[in-house]
Formats: sequence, structure tokens, C-alpha cells
Amino acid sequence: MRIVETKACARIGLLGNPSDGYFGKTISTTIQDFRASVVLYEWPELEIVLGHPDRGLFNSIDDLVEDVRLNGLYGGLRLIKAAIKVFAEYCRGKGLPISSPNFALRYETEIPRQVGLAGSSAIITATFRALMDFFSIQIPNEILANLILEVETQEIGIAAGLQDRVCQVYGGLVFMDFNEAYFKANGHGRYQSLDPGLLPPLFLAYRENLSQISGIYHSNLRERWRLGDPKVVDAMRAFGELAEEGKQCLLERDYDRLAKLIDRNFDIRSELVELDPSNVEMVHLARRL
Repeated sequence: MRIVETKACARIGLLGNPSDGYFGKTISTTIQDFRASVVLYEWPELEIVLGHPDRGLFNSIDDLVEDVRLNGLYGGLRLIKAAIKVFAEYCRGKGLPISSPNFALRYETEIPRQVGLAGSSAIITATFRALMDFFSIQIPNEILANLILEVETQEIGIAAGLQDRVCQVYGGLVFMDFNEAYFKANGHGRYQSLDPGLLPPLFLAYRENLSQISGIYHSNLRERWRLGDPKVVDAMRAFGELAEEGKQCLLERDYDRLAKLIDRNFDIRSELVELDPSNVEMVHLARRL
């Protein structure tokens, strides 16, 4: 029996976030501490083995409520099903054979949910990698990132940009330029892999009790952008400029300046939308220390 095992790591946005959905520029890096993994193997039927976020057995009603708060009502099952559907449609559109054999697929994830670490797209990315390996299909990275975004935006209806998917597909430290003219001409942005050794030591902090579906945050911005809100338009331009300058700081190892740019990125975000006070306090605590 052939067994395929794949993974995709969590992603942190360093600079430019969230301008990736607005023809901006971003810098992101994957982190090895957390990952989603998929195991796929031949099976008589096509079966998706439910992962922990899709469990139906709970210790109490409070356990169920907490599970829904962290994982939503759908867990990872809808991500897997939507990923398989988009993969199949892409392959059939390209005339690539994927009719047999059938397979069983199981997934696990250790990425904290809904805290900005791209947990959902990691599950989808790992699923695509497993399907590509299993059926011996090659998909260019820039196209693969688009397909993964399509799973979330078109199949599931989550408001999102390409940053997470590009970073997880390419892996490591990535600079992304989503220049509008280039994107419309080529169907993707300019993506540049950078040496992760350029990064200074990083400290990652998050609070699971502040988790929120990213689409909630982005949906409001998307509407304001569509209406031409000057504050949003100016902010997206500023985010892109911060990312461009941040790339130069990395190349020159100017970490003092890089830290100031990261602080400025957050300050612009906090001026753009209302953030949870406890989340803001976590950032301010990090600054004070």
C-alpha cells in the first residue's frame, strides 16, 4: 500500500499585513513550531477520516461550547472536501488523470486556531501536497497558491488574501509584491524567497481566548476598500511601503529599524479597525519588555 505524508507550517506576517488582498506588499515567514499534516493512502472508497477539530464526542456541554468557540461549527472537514474538489476540477480542466485509485485521507493540526497563524490554509496546503504526490501531479507554486486561496474564498466564502498561501507554498521567508498591473497581466504577484538566516531572533505570542475568524476582520476592510475609503486606501499603500523598506532592513540586518517598522505596521492597523483591548495590551506588553 502506498502511503503519502505531507505537512504545511504555520505562518507569521512580519510586515505589510493585510495589504496582500489590496495589491500591496508583504513579508511573511513560516515557522516550524506548529504544522498541519496529512496522511493519504489507497483505500477501496474515498474516505475522509475526521480529525480532532471534527469530533462529535464531548465531555460536557461546556466542552462542546469551548470546541465551537475555538474551531467553529465545521472544523477541518469542509477545508478538506473543498480542497479535493478544487484539485479535481483543476486537474480535469488540464486533462490530468486522477480517476483512480481511491484513497483515505486523515489530517492532524497543532496550529492554534484563529489567532493569525494561517491554520486553515495550512490544512489545505498539506492536502494539496498529498494529492499532488499521490497522483504524481505537478502544479507551479504561483498557481498552487491561487488554488488554495480559491478553496477558501470561492468554495467556503472566507474573505482572505494570498499572503498566507504564498508563504506556505514557497516555505521560509518570502517577500511578496502584488502590484496591480503585474497581477492582472500574470494572474499572480512577484514572489521572492529570502534567506531565513536574515531574520533576527523572534518571539511569538498569541492568546487563544482572543481567537477570531480572519474573514470577520477582512470583510469590513474589503467593503471600505470597495467604497474607496481614503483611510483604508492610504493604509494599504503605507503597509506596502513598510514591507519594501523592511526587506531592505533584513538584507542590511538593520534590526532596530525593522522593529520600528513592525511597530508602525501594528499602529496603522489599530488606527484602521477596532482591535480587542486585551490583544492590544499584549502587544504593548511586548514593547515594554
